[in-house]
Amino acid sequence: MSWLSNAFDRLRFRARPPVDDRSRMRAVANNLILHLHPTRVPAPALRFTHTWGLGGISALLTVILVITGVLLMFRYDASVERAYASIQTLETVVPFGALLRNVHHWSANLLVITVLLHLVRVFLTGGFFRDRRGNWIFGLFLLLIVLAFNFTGYLLPWDQLAFWAITVGTGLLDYVPVVGVLVANFLLGGREVGQAALRNFYALHVAVLPVVLMLALSYHFWRVRKDGGVALPDQTGPIEKLTTIPHLVGIELGIALVTLTAVMLFAMLVPAPLEAMANPAHPPNPAKAAWYFLGVQELLLHMHPLAALTLSAIGLLGLAAVPFWDRDDSAIGIGGRSARGRKAAWLGVALSLLLTPLLVVIDEWWLDLPALLPGLPTLVSNGLIPLGLTLAGLAGIYWLIRLALRTRHNEALVGLFSFTMNALVVLTLIGIFFRGPNMALVWPW
Repeated sequence: MSWLSNAFDRLRFRARPPVDDRSRMRAVANNLILHLHPTRVPAPALRFTHTWGLGGISALLTVILVITGVLLMFRYDASVERAYASIQTLETVVPFGALLRNVHHWSANLLVITVLLHLVRVFLTGGFFRDRRGNWIFGLFLLLIVLAFNFTGYLLPWDQLAFWAITVGTGLLDYVPVVGVLVANFLLGGREVGQAALRNFYALHVAVLPVVLMLALSYHFWRVRKDGGVALPDQTGPIEKLTTIPHLVGIELGIALVTLTAVMLFAMLVPAPLEAMANPAHPPNPAKAAWYFLGVQELLLHMHPLAALTLSAIGLLGLAAVPFWDRDDSAIGIGGRSARGRKAAWLGVALSLLLTPLLVVIDEWWLDLPALLPGLPTLVSNGLIPLGLTLAGLAGIYWLIRLALRTRHNEALVGLFSFTMNALVVLTLIGIFFRGPNMALVWPW
């Protein structure tokens, strides 16, 4: 009857929380969820401003998306004839169906933001040094999975917004050499967005990607635990360690409750968008990609698609190569590497806020390289030349930061990273708010 006594022990534990450090540590080690944490954590790692809780918020949003996604599957019909109607039924007939869809939709969008901010936080605090290099690269893979989740889920409502956003997004793949057309044909099940595309996107969204994400998250969490948790500055003296219960668990519970409350309130106040049913014969003007791809779509307006995709790939590879460019691990856990590095970050942000809109306006209204260089192929005049100028400009930003602030290499990389990430944000905001009919620049107010 040992199993019965064990059950009573568990009931006693639930009724009477552990009161000493030894029992608290044992509770963490024996708990299905809490055992992902160490039994004790360094006191500096508990500072909210060191991590902003972004990793935990992202994990919570993933759980919300899994739960709400499973519930939505009971009412959704993945066919071009009934997909849109099933969404309408969900929102108008099913009790709390509209709220359920709103929570799922906005949690997915918020997850993109929190994962990106988590990446920024890890970079700025040197969370990729030493044994953490592999997990940094793996984190980039997780970001791509989150984008793939949002991209495949975008089509499922089968409205005008979804249909043409996916049409624009998959159309970019045609410009990827060798494999682009093959990948587009695989995703769409042909050359057009139709029943095959809806079936494929639904299968990827509810079957393939969840398995990949769960496996990837499990490895990511394991590596974080194995690498010693949050990156902290090196200290010569002893570091105070506190038990996970109640210190870390209390903080995580508080952040989770605030996040849940914010998501629920936003979902109750702001409905998830649903336009008219998809109509391949009537494209909207403008036809925009999903908001998280609008930065890339904005680049397409200023250079050849192949050049824009190449620049995006170079940016992603550059992020993956950061642990090998920045080898000064003496700055681990220090925001911006140093006080001068933090100045470099703010200078990068200021330069991006000034130069990015300025270059967009100049290229939109005054600069026309194909007209200025009529003897060159379009791929050169509107592709290789803008790409080369952009890369040269990024190199110039790096050296400007080094010379202006007398920074070291790793501090200048912080400035360049801040410039690049903020420029992407500015391009995305331009695509969302400042592009009107025919993708012309407009004033939104």
